Amino acid sequence: MLTHTNEKPYVCEVCSKAFRHRVSLKPHLLTHTKEKPFICKICSKAFARNDSLKSHLLTHSREKPFVCEICSKAFKQNGHLKSHLLTHTDEKPYVCEICSEGFRHNLSLKSHFLTHSREKPYICEICNKRFTQNGSLKTHMIIHTNEKPYVCEICGNAFAQKGTLKFHFLTHTKEKPFVCPACPKAFRQRNCLSYHMLTHTKEKPCICEICNKAFARNDMLNRHLRTHANDKNYVCETCNKAFNQECSLKYHMLTHTKENPYVCEICNEAFAQNCVLKIHLLTHTDEKPFICQFCSKSFRLSINLKSHLLTHTIEKPYVCEICKRTFAQNGALKNHLLTHTKEYPYSCHYCNKTYRSIGSLSYHLFTHVKDKIDLL
Repeated sequence: MLTHTNEKPYVCEVCSKAFRHRVSLKPHLLTHTKEKPFICKICSKAFARNDSLKSHLLTHSREKPFVCEICSKAFKQNGHLKSHLLTHTDEKPYVCEICSEGFRHNLSLKSHFLTHSREKPYICEICNKRFTQNGSLKTHMIIHTNEKPYVCEICGNAFAQKGTLKFHFLTHTKEKPFVCPACPKAFRQRNCLSYHMLTHTKEKPCICEICNKAFARNDMLNRHLRTHANDKNYVCETCNKAFNQECSLKYHMLTHTKENPYVCEICNEAFAQNCVLKIHLLTHTDEKPFICQFCSKSFRLSINLKSHLLTHTIEKPYVCEICKRTFAQNGALKNHLLTHTKEYPYSCHYCNKTYRSIGSLSYHLFTHVKDKIDLL
């Protein structure tokens, strides 16, 4: 009868959490004692509850007994099926009290809430790096072990995370299942679609507490905060050059290794950066997908279209806090800020010349392409 009331008579003596049934209280108490009496006979992994062990056992088999009635996708656990069913609806019952953003799962809301508090309670015991989620810490720990247990059955490439393997598999199938409802653009990952959707809503919920500048994503805000600190925490171990951002260091490191992991499927030419490969692919076609909404002029690159749009407007809302120069686009301001830091993160695959912006690198790359065409 307690299921029809809000009465919870069974209370934990350690943390005061209350339960409707004694059977629910018992497994909860194990979270305080750290006792894990249920052990997997296959891999010896231990669990606090028997149902957790049962769920774990399914990871050793290929059995997926829980099937979605809408799309026939199968899952190993009923909880995963319930989570999946929400993707077929627009229901987001868990709402953030601070910014009103909605989430399908309570766990997602809890993770989001930490972005407001900036609290990072999970600490790596090896390098002291902090994380907002325990799952992120577990993922991070793999970089210290170099373990890559997830192997692609097609090409043999190995990955540290199951999610990375799933994303990699889409590169073989070319599948982009997440389609924008506002435009025809499609994405391989749901989070990429979520980020893209902000370009349609113009919503910018993440606000800098120093200058009140607003951003669509929390990671963009974090990058912006470094412009106030002027910290360069990412240092190249080869030449000691320092950078504000980890991605800038990664691009720079390729100049030392000469590694070119991105290969053109048409001519087999290899590149250090994926963005450079994308620019190169345009040389094989006459495609100009970026069209000006004012005069219908088309461009190969998005950066070219953005530069062209400035000819139609004189508005410059983005102001440099250092020299007060104004810009029509936020991206232009970001590129300009590099003139104050003297940072050149983008390097040419052909001649190793470096540039402050990907746009400048794009223009430079076509000089090499033109030279190749002239030789034909």
